[in-house]
Amino acid sequence: MKIFTSILVLLALALIVFNITQLDFKNPFQGDSGVALIGIAAALCAVLILLIFRISKRIEEKMHDNR
Repeated sequence: MKIFTSILVLLALALIVFNITQLDFKNPFQGDSGVALIGIAAALCAVLILLIFRISKRIEEKMHDNR
């Protein structure tokens, strides 16, 4: 499970980098830049959710080991 979440985090980070290259910093809310900003926000949310999932799995394993 750790490898799977690591791969997904790397993919989300790659999407963030790609979307940053699509931004027009002079007009960040116009055209493709708006789509890129939404993509960056979505990828950041995905990274946070995956990290929370990984932490919850660690907690679950520690609770299971303490029984």
